[in-house]
Amino acid sequence: MNIKSATFGAAIALSLVASAGAQELKYANWAPPFHTINEAQIEPLAKAIKDGTDGAVELRAFHGGELGAGPADQFVRIVQGTADMGWGVHGYTSSQFPKSLILELPGALPLDQPGYSALWRAFDELDGEYPMTEVIALWTSEPNILMMRNKEIRKPEDLKGLKIRVAGAISAEAMEALGATPVQIPMTQVYNGLQTGLIDGLVSGASVLSDFKLNEVVGSVTTGPNLGRLTFYTVMNKSIYEGLPEKAKAAVDAIKGEEISKLTEEAWVATAEAALEAARASDSTVVNDLGAEDSKAFNDALAEVTDAYVANVGGEATLAAMRDE
Repeated sequence: MNIKSATFGAAIALSLVASAGAQELKYANWAPPFHTINEAQIEPLAKAIKDGTDGAVELRAFHGGELGAGPADQFVRIVQGTADMGWGVHGYTSSQFPKSLILELPGALPLDQPGYSALWRAFDELDGEYPMTEVIALWTSEPNILMMRNKEIRKPEDLKGLKIRVAGAISAEAMEALGATPVQIPMTQVYNGLQTGLIDGLVSGASVLSDFKLNEVVGSVTTGPNLGRLTFYTVMNKSIYEGLPEKAKAAVDAIKGEEISKLTEEAWVATAEAALEAARASDSTVVNDLGAEDSKAFNDALAEVTDAYVANVGGEATLAAMRDE
C-alpha cells in the first residue's frame, strides 16, 4: 500500500509506550509497520479503545515479530499471554482451524463475494477452533492469484514441476493438483525466495505485491481462476478480555466482529486493486487476465480438492452457512 506520512506516523505512534498511567494492551503484529493491517485494523482498534476509555486503556502495537518471531506461533502467543491481542493466518497452523479453512478452498465462494461475512455467518460452526480467546475479527484476503518470478502461467500445464510458495495445507493440495511442487515458507521469506530462485512463484492475494514489496521480484501475474483466498483471524486472550475495565470491554465489544472485519477486508481488497493496477502499468510485470474458458481448466482440476477437504472435515454444514444456503 502507499505510505502516507500521516499514516506512517500513526503506525509508529502505536509502537510507542502507552501514556503515563494508562493500562497497556499489547498487540502482536508479525508483519512490518507499513503493512495494510496497521491502517486497516490496529489503528481503528487503538482509537476505539482509547476514546472509549478516555485514555485509561491504550493499545500498543509491536511490529515485525517484536513479541516473538514466526507468524505460525501467533495463536499460541495470544493464549499464553505473550501478547494480549494479535492477528494470524489460519493456514499457518492448519490443524488448529480445519473448518475455518474451508473458506480458503478453491471455489468455496465466488470471486466477487466478501469473505468476512461468510466467516461470521458460519461462526457457530467455527467457535470451538478458538479456545481461550475472544475472537475480535475474521476476514479474508482478496481472491488468490499466481505470481511468478520469470514464467508466465496461462494453463495448468505451465505449472508442472514449478516450486510454488503456499500458505498452508489447502493451497499445497491445490498446487499439487495443478502439477506444481508446493513450498511452505513464511511470507516474510518470500521476497528472498523469489530473488534467489528458491521458489518459482507463489499463490496468494495481490496485496502482498505491495505489503511485502514483492512487486520488485515478481515478473508475471495470472488472474482469473478461482484459487480460493487466504483467511485471517484476530483474537484476544480470554482472561485479559474478561478482566478489562467496563468501559474498555464495552469499547472492544462495540467494534469487534463484523465491523472491524469488514474494515480490514475492504482495506486488503483496496491494497490488492492498487497493487494490480501498478503491476499492469509496470514495464517489468506481465499480467495475464484469463477469461472464463481458460480459467475453467484450472477450476475443473481443483474441484476435487475442495470436495475431498469438506468431506474429510465434516464441513458440509459449515460450507453451506458460509454460502448462505
